[in-house]
Amino acid sequence: MCPTRISERQEKMEFETITIDRQDAVWLLTLDRQDRLNAMNQKMLSEIETACDVIEADSSCRVVILTGAGKAFTPGFDLQDQATKTPNGIEEWRPVLQRDFDSVIRFWNLTKPTIAAVNGPALAGGCELAMACDITIAGASATFGEPEVKFGAGIVVMLLPWIVGPKKAKEIAFLGKDQLSAQEACNLGMVNQVVPDDEVLSVAMEMAHAIAVVDPMVMRRTKQQINETMEIAGMARALERSLEIDLELEGEGSVDKQAFLEELRKGGLRGALAWRDRRFGK
Repeated sequence: MCPTRISERQEKMEFETITIDRQDAVWLLTLDRQDRLNAMNQKMLSEIETACDVIEADSSCRVVILTGAGKAFTPGFDLQDQATKTPNGIEEWRPVLQRDFDSVIRFWNLTKPTIAAVNGPALAGGCELAMACDITIAGASATFGEPEVKFGAGIVVMLLPWIVGPKKAKEIAFLGKDQLSAQEACNLGMVNQVVPDDEVLSVAMEMAHAIAVVDPMVMRRTKQQINETMEIAGMARALERSLEIDLELEGEGSVDKQAFLEELRKGGLRGALAWRDRRFGK
């Protein structure tokens, strides 16, 4: 268990799946389940929620950087959780999907600027998490995508059409594209900058420290202006409705998803992904 450094005014905290490193006014939140490429299980989602509460409450934090430990940002929500105990029906799925949704969209809704430093694969819920941050910096070898339909699942946080437009969103979602390069993602507006892999964190840090110089009230109000513009355009209601539709999808249950989870139970993730890819001639 890694000790997490936070404000001296906060009681010392320890997390199992994330770390927080306080660097003056910039706080670095790192997803840290390297044995699972930082896949977000229920424990991690709970710890992210706690960390965001601390970040929001501590005035010494002016900017948040979100990254992944090791070789990945995060491949999304941990499917092993679902394979071990698969929810059945809408009422069992509701709290699971709501927590998934809330954990991602929290970074959009934080009053403090958030920067995603994407250092590897950012897929499914991980792709949504990167888009939910205010600014996204990606390493040249980072990959993005929404592969959910390939294994009979839905997209939990439907930010894609708001970021790339409906035509490209449908192409990515319908085909389950999961190998968008960092440069492709940048061209689509999912990423702000692409930098060499070994400069991702340093570029994010430089940007964060520049932002942190500004009066935090001004930064908070500026973020509020942009976010409320999107809300007036209907984004918040659209995301809520998309979550409702995803709940209906998971509650009804796809035969593809059932087969995928069975393969996951029998042969682990590698075997399940091989089964998925064979269906598409790969």
